[in-house]
Amino acid sequence: MPNAKADLGEKNKTRVIDEASRYAPSRRAVCAGMAAALALPFLARKAKAAVLDSLVLYGPPAGPSITLAYAVGKGLLRDVADRVEFKIWRTPDEMRAGLASGSMQAVVMPTVAAANLHTRGLGLKLANVMTNGLLYVVSRNEKIAAFSDLEGRSVTVPFPNDTPELIFDAALAHHGMTGKVTVERAGTPIEAVQMLLAGRIETALLPEPAVSAGLFKARTSGQALYRVIDMQKEWGAVTGTTPIMPQAGLALAQSFLDDHPDQTKALLNGLAKAAVEVNANPAAAANQAASALELPWPVLEASIPYSNLVAIAARDARGSIETLLGAVARSHPEMVGGRMPDASLYL
Repeated sequence: MPNAKADLGEKNKTRVIDEASRYAPSRRAVCAGMAAALALPFLARKAKAAVLDSLVLYGPPAGPSITLAYAVGKGLLRDVADRVEFKIWRTPDEMRAGLASGSMQAVVMPTVAAANLHTRGLGLKLANVMTNGLLYVVSRNEKIAAFSDLEGRSVTVPFPNDTPELIFDAALAHHGMTGKVTVERAGTPIEAVQMLLAGRIETALLPEPAVSAGLFKARTSGQALYRVIDMQKEWGAVTGTTPIMPQAGLALAQSFLDDHPDQTKALLNGLAKAAVEVNANPAAAANQAASALELPWPVLEASIPYSNLVAIAARDARGSIETLLGAVARSHPEMVGGRMPDASLYL
């Protein structure tokens, strides 16, 4: 007669083995786990490789470049590239040539220039706005206090046929003063400062930090030079809006945007952080940027409060940018490319 107790034990043993096998890892799962473990060092290397080997940021000898130089010097762009450099472009022609040749892919430039080059098909987008205006009228004559006081006088403007002159022309037209002010030209802001200090001219339209450099040099040489008109406030009167002049921002080549979307995001985040820190501590920012901009740190420190430095996404500033472009286009449509740019300009 079969041993019922023995049979029952054998069945229970089989059930335990079956239950255990349900939860035991299969050979395929074990192999997959081993492969994943072996791949971890490779994946880490791959993630690190996503950071660019190098990147050069170009900017003008003006306020927004303080933010660029500070971001580079403080290592705020380490998620963008292993090696980040900042270089100055000296003239708008140099900047345009660099973009056209592809040697410059990340460039701070006037928003008017960015609109022009985009509309003409150069292949770039405006990524952000880095200053809400840094233009001032500086004079040896302290009696000039309002824009109307410029009537009948001569004003020297740097960068012929570029943003400072276009904005000045728009203000002249608004006040009905076109032809009533003689507009002279200087190649660069520093050239205009030198002319002021030499007594060759009385009044000039200048950007920061050239304004602060002029005032600093005038004091140290025993001369009198005055910041007489805030063109940002004047711009508010011209446009009937708040005194925000989105004068310059970072433009990125389309090829850079296509090839490096993650780095683009990290770049903009780094610059936004830099702008906050620069405004919060002008002395530290000036110390960091003085060598790169080839200006004394007291000049840069004095210029920061007047430079209206920001880092606002271009799409968020589109309204104020279009106000600026529209005002320029009314008298100089060719300077924005012959027509107002569409939404594709804005990153």
